[in-house]
Amino acid sequence: MKKMIAAAAALALLGACAKNSKEVAATYVSPINYQSMSCNQLRQEAVRVSQRVQSSMTTQDQKAGDDAALMAVTLVLFWPAAFFINGDDANSVELGRLKGEFDAIEQANIRMNCGIQFGRSQ
Repeated sequence: MKKMIAAAAALALLGACAKNSKEVAATYVSPINYQSMSCNQLRQEAVRVSQRVQSSMTTQDQKAGDDAALMAVTLVLFWPAAFFINGDDANSVELGRLKGEFDAIEQANIRMNCGIQFGRSQ
């Protein structure tokens, strides 16, 4: 019985860890937000959002790595410390929104025939 409770607790704690940036799904953002922009403005916005996505992905991956390291130490040395693991937070929400903005800009680019090439690192 104690082993089952310990296993269930370990699984619950593992679910509290922050996600890797590639696991954060894009949140829907309507491409209508970008339809009034010129192709040049759309290109500039794509660069701006892309830079913010990259920065947010770096932060998210750092949080995921920190949580994984803390989880390993916690399970081996002192399990009550597991309650201090941050898990997903505002950064993962922001990253999902930024990924959604990037997708919307890409859709507006296609609709407006701007010809902007989008590299995919998300």
